[in-house]
Amino acid sequence: MKHHCLLLLSLMLVSYATRSEGALGGWQPIKDVKEQHVVEIAEYAVSEYDKRSGAKLKLVSVLKGETQVVAGTNYRLVLKTKGGPAATNYEAVVWEKPWANFKNLTSFKPLPA
Repeated sequence: MKHHCLLLLSLMLVSYATRSEGALGGWQPIKDVKEQHVVEIAEYAVSEYDKRSGAKLKLVSVLKGETQVVAGTNYRLVLKTKGGPAATNYEAVVWEKPWANFKNLTSFKPLPA
């Protein structure tokens, strides 16, 4: 009986955590896209894209974003950039492992206007 109570309690806690935090491993909205660390991730994404592509984009703002807990954190950000006569929006995905001082731009693609 004691084991059944512990099992039931464990299942209730997992259910509560999943409900309050969303599905484990799922994407969760970023509440404040102006938060300093989010902006740093966005600046890294634009800078890394510029290095890889030869583009000369500049970050204007982070329009929205989501995070996903993996072996670290994935950031999926919608970025407003400029680098020519018109601003263009991009979706960037950056994988970060802060304890290892690691960041990797895994995707950077233009969004339709």
